[in-house]
Amino acid sequence: MNTRTFSISELASEFDVTTRSIRFYEDQQLLFPTRRGQTRIYSAQDRVRLKLILRGKRLGFSLAETRELFALWDETPTGSMKQLQLLMAKIEEKKAALEQQLNDIAMLQLELDSAESRCREAMADLTEKTL
Repeated sequence: MNTRTFSISELASEFDVTTRSIRFYEDQQLLFPTRRGQTRIYSAQDRVRLKLILRGKRLGFSLAETRELFALWDETPTGSMKQLQLLMAKIEEKKAALEQQLNDIAMLQLELDSAESRCREAMADLTEKTL
């Protein structure tokens, strides 16, 4: 059993986030430090949760989605089929959204190329007429 604890400044330094961000995640009911007077004491589980929050953020997960996954995790700490199915569904949603964004970017690039080509032709026409 890991009984190591962490201060807010230790976690902030380790994960390169501000203490304000960590307090925000606490306010959002994602982290649950104990208190010793005014001092927050974070457990190894809080450290893991912070790591997962930040990973989820990088992957485009909202805090609500992260909270939903944590709720399932808290029900069955060793993991469950329900948790894994939800995570897989969220991953598929993110991948589909990224694929759509890639398609949108490719279409926009084609439209910009076409507009640029028309502008160059119009400029060439104007240059010829003024000579």
